[in-house]
Amino acid sequence: MEAADHSPHQGLTRRLVLFDLDGTLVDSTPGIWASVRAAAAALGLPEPTPEQLRGMVGPPLQDGFGLVLGVPPDDVPRAVAAYRVHHSAGALLDATVYPGVPELLADLVDAGATLAVATSKPEPFAVRLLAHAGLLPSFASVHGATFDGTVRRKDQVVAAALAAHPDGERPVLIGDRAHDVLGAAAHGLPCIGAGWGPAPPGELADAGAAVVAATPAEVRAVLLGG
Repeated sequence: MEAADHSPHQGLTRRLVLFDLDGTLVDSTPGIWASVRAAAAALGLPEPTPEQLRGMVGPPLQDGFGLVLGVPPDDVPRAVAAYRVHHSAGALLDATVYPGVPELLADLVDAGATLAVATSKPEPFAVRLLAHAGLLPSFASVHGATFDGTVRRKDQVVAAALAAHPDGERPVLIGDRAHDVLGAAAHGLPCIGAGWGPAPPGELADAGAAVVAATPAEVRAVLLGG
């Protein structure tokens, strides 16, 4: 009888479930926006518009400053440095865990899945934020960008997570922006869209997300089958 009760969970044993961080596990927009504003001020740029601030959540920082804020390539390193000074001083921790995320992580771990983080946030920042939010114990590993920018794209951090867990079965990524979907697809992974994140309506589906979940509970239903 006990085996029958747990049968829906058997498919998650050793399954590798990767999570994006900003916009998926935590709402980190207040701290990110404050740091973007500080960097813009440091470079003498105009106050970022609401649309620009929204566009800075998710993509690699270097790409955000260049493509979203239009910072000239030669000035991007200075913008990144100013951002990180402000962010590491405390704005990094101005983040809130999305409702339902702790329960989702606990259920997946209980079902035998291996969880890892794959984020474009610098790895030390990611570990610090996860620890502060109380989420770090749920993850077997954390993979993020390097401070020098050589590793920053989603496909790169997904590659690192896959390499760290060669025995992980049927890997899947949960992420909130188009670049999460595309970074997963680069390795043949499906992406479950975190529809509770900051992406505009339609972005995740248009990028090719396998399914877009409105809540963490819906991710649980997709993965656990109920």
